[in-house]
Amino acid sequence: MTVHFIGAGPGAADLITVRGRDLIARCPVCLYAGSIVPRELLAYCPPGAHIVDTASLSLDEIEAEFASAHAAGQDVARLHSGDLSIYSALAEQLRRLERRGIPYTLTPGVPAFAAAAAALGCELTVPEIAQSVVLTRVPGRASRMPQTETLATFAASGATLVIHLAVHAIETIVAELTPHYGADCPAAVVVRASAPGQRILRGTLSDIAAKVSAERIERTALVLVGRALAAQDFRDSALYDADYRRRFRGGAG
Repeated sequence: MTVHFIGAGPGAADLITVRGRDLIARCPVCLYAGSIVPRELLAYCPPGAHIVDTASLSLDEIEAEFASAHAAGQDVARLHSGDLSIYSALAEQLRRLERRGIPYTLTPGVPAFAAAAAALGCELTVPEIAQSVVLTRVPGRASRMPQTETLATFAASGATLVIHLAVHAIETIVAELTPHYGADCPAAVVVRASAPGQRILRGTLSDIAAKVSAERIERTALVLVGRALAAQDFRDSALYDADYRRRFRGGAG
């Protein structure tokens, strides 16, 4: 028996990986975060599967489902939205499985920030504009932020920022970032990236908060800030330069 944690993707049901889909199809138990994981994925469950929406369950209750499946020798497909590597509450579940000696696997999924970049039609790293992407959030009820991980600290680098779970604090975000990026810095909010009902707000730090307020956006959205979002006047990458030598192509001279 194994618990298979699966990144279900950012919202569109067809953005799950082939591996994830196939794991769902062979697990007689499926636990999924019903508040955000698309229900269409449950169609891949085998007939008669035990399907549990964990949106209203506590960690203890989720652990009890794992333990019950383990006792019955039944594999579990555990679906999380986006990718497992960030903001997935994965670590605390793995800790409990390890205490019980229950084996598990991790299958990555398409992260929400990648889907948001696709929706915006842009690359988050642009030559000589921004070569780093910071994935972060703001303090909330779920957990506090380490003292060294402030928006101002990250903003000082000039990197592209992707701020999760924070659209409700858009005015605070603008206030903290404007001194570092400037009021004219491109900003965007992508609501439910890739999912039905996806919405995109584009602007700058000077007006993005007003646009969010006008649209009454309060959750399920990413905030992106950085010059790379609207970069036009930048040099081409050396990767495809005719004079750039690399393994599969010799350069001139």
